[in-house]
Amino acid sequence: MGSVRGGEAPEQAESTWRTLRRGLALSPELRVGLAGTLGLALVYMVGRVAVPVAVQQGIDRGIAGGLNLDALFVVVSVTAAVLVVTTTCGYLMMRRLFTVSETALAGVRVRAFRHVHDLSMLHQQSERRGSLVSRVTSDVDQITQFLQWGGVILLVNLGQLAVTTAVMLAYSWQLTLVVFAAFGPAVLVIRLLQRRLAAAYGVVRQRTGALLGAVGESVVGAPVIRAYGIAGRTARRLDEAIDGQRRAQQKAIRISILGSSVGELAAGLALAGVVVLGVYLGADRTLSIGEITAFLFLVTLFIQPVQIATEVLNEAQNAIAGWRRVLDVLDVAPDVADPGPQGRELPTGPLDIRFAAVRFAYPGGPTVLHDISLEIPAKSRVAVVGETGSGKTTFAKLVTRLMDPSAGAVLLSGVPLTDVRFDSLRSRVVMVPQDGFLFDATVADNVRFARPELTDEQLAAAFTELGLADWLDGLPAGLATGVGERGEALSVGERQLVALARAYVADPDLLVLDEATSAVDPATEVRLQRTLDAVTRGRTTLAIAHRLSTAQNADEVIVVDRGRIVQRGSHDELIRDPDSVYGLLYASWLEQTR
Repeated sequence: MGSVRGGEAPEQAESTWRTLRRGLALSPELRVGLAGTLGLALVYMVGRVAVPVAVQQGIDRGIAGGLNLDALFVVVSVTAAVLVVTTTCGYLMMRRLFTVSETALAGVRVRAFRHVHDLSMLHQQSERRGSLVSRVTSDVDQITQFLQWGGVILLVNLGQLAVTTAVMLAYSWQLTLVVFAAFGPAVLVIRLLQRRLAAAYGVVRQRTGALLGAVGESVVGAPVIRAYGIAGRTARRLDEAIDGQRRAQQKAIRISILGSSVGELAAGLALAGVVVLGVYLGADRTLSIGEITAFLFLVTLFIQPVQIATEVLNEAQNAIAGWRRVLDVLDVAPDVADPGPQGRELPTGPLDIRFAAVRFAYPGGPTVLHDISLEIPAKSRVAVVGETGSGKTTFAKLVTRLMDPSAGAVLLSGVPLTDVRFDSLRSRVVMVPQDGFLFDATVADNVRFARPELTDEQLAAAFTELGLADWLDGLPAGLATGVGERGEALSVGERQLVALARAYVADPDLLVLDEATSAVDPATEVRLQRTLDAVTRGRTTLAIAHRLSTAQNADEVIVVDRGRIVQRGSHDELIRDPDSVYGLLYASWLEQTR
């Protein structure tokens, strides 16, 4: 085990410095006013040695040669003035550091969140959401905590160490060598421990992300947990995540405590050595009583940074581990990227759809769509049907560019989707997913999400046009009714109604419905279907269908089986062959409605 760690240590050290450089480059705000902050820190650090020097001057000039009140008054007055200046500079330094670090890390948090949001559905599905959330929350919080406390302490104490060393050398190089001899081996041991600590805190941040993921899933999935009576298993799973985080944290703390103990031992040896040699030098009149006393104060000032350094480096390793996790996310290039200003606008008017030899496979999985080539005219209403797992939902994700094909191209009105700017695509193409996700706000806020400028009167008119005025009036507070987190204050069908209203007011040129009516009851479906006929008129509509009514009302039905298009035509044409894929689906639908 020792050889493995020894081989990994240089690489870990290099990674730590590389992480620090990249993290600081990611936060240019940290360099704002840095020269002024360092200037304040320098004054603060020099002022810290004023007390030992004042003690030496007071003893040697005001006491040792006989009581001299005038000399003592001068020493005390000068020292008091220095301490006032030092305290003021320390306050200003910390205020600037706190302000700058908050500003810088708010920028990091925003960039990390936006990057996570830009990652494709495939990447987000491959990593637990709680782990992604922890990159933007707890990991950045750890960096903030270090920069605001550990970073300040480290900056001050490194400077204090340098200034104190210079003053100690001015008093006695012999005693300074004693201090170095005591702390030299300790520094080497602590440095070795820090390499192990870096790896330990990397594991801590991973375990924290896993813990947040497990807690998040347990809270969101509470209804399923209760329904299936698996609270015991869920609790054990949470216990394992909590215990894993605890064990990782304890391991890191043990290493940290060992480093602190080594520092305490070195401090004791340094003080003992200074006392013994100082008495000898004092007896030999090489040093005065004031200088020996001042040196003991200086040793305390020297010991303090070394002892604190262990704790600070502990926080530093935790922060670096968090920074590394943030950078790991930022290093992931979105596989569905916005072409940005170089991208193209979609042509005005209703959009046609063309799949050109499209193939799609999930990473590490089998091919879901095989060489799909088809054209869907503008203003047509097309239903895509097939058995579960046939690949029909993948159509919707490719048309809306939530994913890109593994091969081939998807084009809207002749423009490849990969060339279209996201702002143009999202304003012209709207998808209503099956789950009808809602934000924790009111009905009005969720519908207005598509068009923020709409008034309540315009929203009410939209519900009336959809034939949903009576449903809206039946809500406790109408448009002002809160929907709860993820819309859970509403039924599944009601959430879908709000999602459809949101898509309606967006007024897209291409409307994609991913089984958007699957969660509503038959009566609501009939009412909604009549409204959808009007809503979809004049625009291209692609509906992923599980229900017979959706296929019956479509201009054309595309039948997908095992990732291939096996039939295409109107509903009436396709049911003529009862033994075909569509014929069997139709028979199954009829059986379900009896």
